[in-house]
Amino acid sequence: MEWIFALILFISVFIYMGFRNFRPIVQGIAILFTVIIALTAAIYFNHEKLVIAITNSDIQTKSAIQTKEQDAYVYEMIKIQEQVLLNAPIISQFPELARGCEVTSLAMLLQFHGYDVDKLTLAQEIAKDPTTYKNINGQIFFGHPNTGFVGNMYSYAEPGLGVYHKPIKELAEKYAPGKVIDLTGSDFTSVQIYLSQGLPVWVITNTSYQALPETEFEAWQTPSGPIKITYKEHSVLLTGYDEQFVYFNDPLTGEKNKKAPMIEFVQSWTQMGSQAIAINH
Repeated sequence: MEWIFALILFISVFIYMGFRNFRPIVQGIAILFTVIIALTAAIYFNHEKLVIAITNSDIQTKSAIQTKEQDAYVYEMIKIQEQVLLNAPIISQFPELARGCEVTSLAMLLQFHGYDVDKLTLAQEIAKDPTTYKNINGQIFFGHPNTGFVGNMYSYAEPGLGVYHKPIKELAEKYAPGKVIDLTGSDFTSVQIYLSQGLPVWVITNTSYQALPETEFEAWQTPSGPIKITYKEHSVLLTGYDEQFVYFNDPLTGEKNKKAPMIEFVQSWTQMGSQAIAINH
């Protein structure tokens, strides 16, 4: 835009030079006309710059406001409560399901959301890994719990273990299609976010609710590859937390809102692969 201003100024000077040999009154008119053109051009371009500056400033201000609003919105979306305690139904896995803690915890989760299903139905419907147990020279060959339930769910008289999050998610999808959230691999804050929204969370932990020593794990060879397992693997339904504890419905003891120290529980959950499933409203 500056070149237009320069052109106008040049034209003004040219007009003045054209009238410099005329009578003084004519020269005065030419000078006045030149000054008016120059001042008008200067005012116009300064005004344009000011408008542009104000507009840019306004855009930047709006952007800053929008960013703050978005940050506030995101903050509200992920804000977690200081403490939560939900009222989810409690179901014991016994006497029918000796190893059925995972499907029993899933039954509690589904019933909380209003789905009419029981633990025995889920025990029948859960995917099964048909691999038979073999011990060859001390090396265990068995199924993979992310393929399906491994071994006998109903009795300790036969070999068995349990099932992990993938088959549980697939079964949950049958009852709550499009609403199942697999939080596996997230940090515990993600679990707290769902609990803060009034949504209980299915998780895998162990029966001691604290990190286990390596001596509690053994290696298996499975059709899906090697895996390290512990026979203390366990599943519960998380129902809340506060500053010191987590609360859960325990299918093993039939206890509602049982509590365990948060730090230790999170360590046990993380050690088991941070497996967690939730269902949206």
